[in-house]
Amino acid sequence: MRLRDLGVIADATLPIGRGFTAITGETGAGKTMVVTGLGLLLGQRADSGAVRSGAAQAAVEGVWVVPEDGSVAARVREAGGDVEPLGGGSAELYLGRTVSSEGRGRATVGGRTAPAGVLADLADDLVVVHGQSDQLRLRSASAQREALDRFGGDRVSAARETYRAAWETWRALDAELATLTADRDDRAREAEELRAAIAEIEDAAPVVGEEDELARRAERLANAEELRIAAVSAHAVLSGDDDTPDVVTLLAEARRSLERVAGSDAELAAIGEQVAELGYRATDAAVALSGYLADFDESGPHELAAVDERRGVLAALARTHGSVDAAITLLETGSARLLELDDDGDRIERLGVQRDAAAADLDAAAEALTAARREAAGRLGAAVTEELHALALPDARLDVEVAASPTPGAHGRDDIAILLAPHPGAEPRPVSRGASGGELSRVMLAIEVVIAGVDPVPTFVFDEVDAGIGGAAAIEVGRRLARLAESSQVIAVTHLAQVAAFAGNHLTVVKGTDGAVTASSVRRLDGAEREAEMARLLSGLSDSAAALTHARELLETGRRTR
Repeated sequence: MRLRDLGVIADATLPIGRGFTAITGETGAGKTMVVTGLGLLLGQRADSGAVRSGAAQAAVEGVWVVPEDGSVAARVREAGGDVEPLGGGSAELYLGRTVSSEGRGRATVGGRTAPAGVLADLADDLVVVHGQSDQLRLRSASAQREALDRFGGDRVSAARETYRAAWETWRALDAELATLTADRDDRAREAEELRAAIAEIEDAAPVVGEEDELARRAERLANAEELRIAAVSAHAVLSGDDDTPDVVTLLAEARRSLERVAGSDAELAAIGEQVAELGYRATDAAVALSGYLADFDESGPHELAAVDERRGVLAALARTHGSVDAAITLLETGSARLLELDDDGDRIERLGVQRDAAAADLDAAAEALTAARREAAGRLGAAVTEELHALALPDARLDVEVAASPTPGAHGRDDIAILLAPHPGAEPRPVSRGASGGELSRVMLAIEVVIAGVDPVPTFVFDEVDAGIGGAAAIEVGRRLARLAESSQVIAVTHLAQVAAFAGNHLTVVKGTDGAVTASSVRRLDGAEREAEMARLLSGLSDSAAALTHARELLETGRRTR
């Protein structure tokens, strides 16, 4: 992993490798930035405050060795990236993250730009990170439940998924039934109002476009006398009833005159045909005017009153419903809604039956989940107790209690409590109240080691997991981390020489200063340099003869363990 301009680290490459890597350094040197950088690679929220003072951006790059055809590689390919084959079924995965001083960020997965969420998706299959905040989190009931469920494996996972599905079904039915029951009066009122509205609309029987047609008719009837006079005058000109020559008669005479000579001149014959066509059209127009006048005289003044009355009915509908079209739409859709409202009684009864059936399914799923958790709890308690014996708590006993919860939820009907009896005769007490800081550190480590046996993770990162312990307990923590490193990669940020002694790879974060800006780098320690760092951790003095002697003894103990 390479860090650039992250916190106090200007540019550092961490040669981590397999097995157990311990990272030490003076307070303020930037050890925590190693964990911060790893967090960025795992999709955690980017903070512009982590960018080194004066730098434009911080950058973190990491390379993992992963199965070439495993779930991690598949997710990388889904995101558009790829892994680099190494042979033997393994491949290298390159991840990167940058954070600018303005807070903008960029992530790369397998050589391609990707959302930071993809890094978070990969995190669970790559690394488990534990810090002091995780020790505090172990005090919460939800974290203890998560630990038990992880240890429970497929049986608990399947039971939990079945329970969650049953819970969602029951909750949806219960909420719908509660809404119907609580709103029964409102829904009855809505049905009454809707029924009255539908009756009113049905009585009016509005038609789409009727308003425009009535407006045109009203305009025509309002100018009836003027229209009648115009029609009479036009009809008289086209086809009069007196002896006055009219258009139809004159055109007929013109047509006959041209027909008499049409055989002598084709051009004149064509004009005669045009005159004949005009005569036919004039006759048709005269007939149409006669019909128009007949209708006009028949309708008379009473039609205008009827039109005005109808327009008043439609205007009342529009005032009530917003528009006539809205009233028509309500008539089309309201019947279905009225049927739904009128069906409330039957519907409530049906929902009650369905909810009861869902509740029975939920009860069965809850019992199966509780049974799976209790079986896992017994095994987890025994396994963690054994681990605690190896972590300088030889008489401790850890129990995992599964009790009925007074507030069932989507997680089940169980309250999970991790209880610790640190010595014989002590009553087991919840770790949330009874465990000291050092005990809590070891309980967390023991739980993680046990869970790793059933739910393995390639890499574990511990940020000062040794907080609150020292002496023989610290030696046993280091020894246990070394054993864990036999099957997983382990990285521990520590301030204890007793823990660092068991690491096969010891890195130190070195702080330097030019008088203005602190810059840290990371260096691998071997031989005398490692002995001096161990002496500093033990006594604060890297050249103390007594501390150096003690450091060599610890390193020899660590080598024998490895």
